[in-house]
Amino acid sequence: MILDRLDQAGRYAGMGALFARAFDFLRETDLAALALGRHEIDGDSIYVIVARDRGRTREQAKLEAHRRYADIQVVLAGTDEMGWKSRPLCAMPGSGYDRDKDIEFFADKPDAWVAVGPGSFVVFFPDDAHAPLVGNGEIRKVIVKVAVGD
Repeated sequence: MILDRLDQAGRYAGMGALFARAFDFLRETDLAALALGRHEIDGDSIYVIVARDRGRTREQAKLEAHRRYADIQVVLAGTDEMGWKSRPLCAMPGSGYDRDKDIEFFADKPDAWVAVGPGSFVVFFPDDAHAPLVGNGEIRKVIVKVAVGD
């Protein structure tokens, strides 16, 4: 997991060509002007989901993990307090892996919480189980899906 400010995103270009392209998109795009929904950057290799949801409580949040994609989650409005737990330490599967949606849920509780405000981002890799959308009021964010596995 990485937590940083969007104005520092350039330092992560060395993570690989797809990450460099994803961070270029985030720095060069008026994110607030993007419509809700999915936006293509490079087919299934990199795409963006713009979401707006009401925050939930820590108790309502479920840990999720992905196998094929890393998430770069950029908060645009509100504060998203995200839970985290190392996926290999998750011992309580909440559902089987859904290959079509690239998601698996766990009934474990997060080991750590981090408050991510506007202008900040978190990168979750496949070994990072995360519980997003914890907060009060509406949370608007951009999630960049970067292919990292098969």
